[in-house]
Amino acid sequence: MSHFSKDDIFEKAKDLAKLIVETDEVALYKNAEFQLNENQKVRNLIDKIKDLQKQAVNLEHVEKTIALRETEFLLDKLHKELDEMPIIQEFKRSQYEVNELLQMVTSVISNTVSNEIKNVLK
Repeated sequence: MSHFSKDDIFEKAKDLAKLIVETDEVALYKNAEFQLNENQKVRNLIDKIKDLQKQAVNLEHVEKTIALRETEFLLDKLHKELDEMPIIQEFKRSQYEVNELLQMVTSVISNTVSNEIKNVLK
């Protein structure tokens, strides 16, 4: 049985990461992210949300509960508007696909290591 150092394993992990970056899932994610960043309406909505979030923090700090509720209502409305945009839905879908791929890879590694350990102990 071969013995590998942590550095060897990290190098293999980097190689695996390079393979993952070349998958269709990551390509779709990159494309969706690019389109998202290029969309002025999305950027404007995100800027409004960020500004309202800052306002909400300030209002909470000075205990302006009515104004805070109004700001939170506006934030919810803007979040819903953002979430309903097809470009956002596509981005989230592609993000989900990449995360699923990463979880599957993690699961395969974990299960393989566990099985190998069990086989050695038999």
